[in-house]
Amino acid sequence: MKFNRELAREKGLKFQILSDPGNEVASRFKLAYEVPADLREIYRKFGLDLPRFNGDDSWKLPMPARFVIDREGIIRDAEVSADYTVRPEPEDTLQVLKNLGK
Repeated sequence: MKFNRELAREKGLKFQILSDPGNEVASRFKLAYEVPADLREIYRKFGLDLPRFNGDDSWKLPMPARFVIDREGIIRDAEVSADYTVRPEPEDTLQVLKNLGK
């Protein structure tokens, strides 16, 4: 996506950024929600145009989530937060992965 390329160039990122146009994957995992109408105006005042970023006319946002899935496809750990400011800690993820190897 255009925004990913711009972000990678701006930040000098050396890894690929994955996209989920229209929040299709997030929706399948029940991790997407519709921004309420009253908040849309606030978002617009901050210059946030979700339909433009989403590539469709939706006001959907994904919830931050992390899933650790083993080689057999079993979810061994999951963390989801409806608060977009709460993100899984990388150290927690590393500990879960280390525990899987035991």
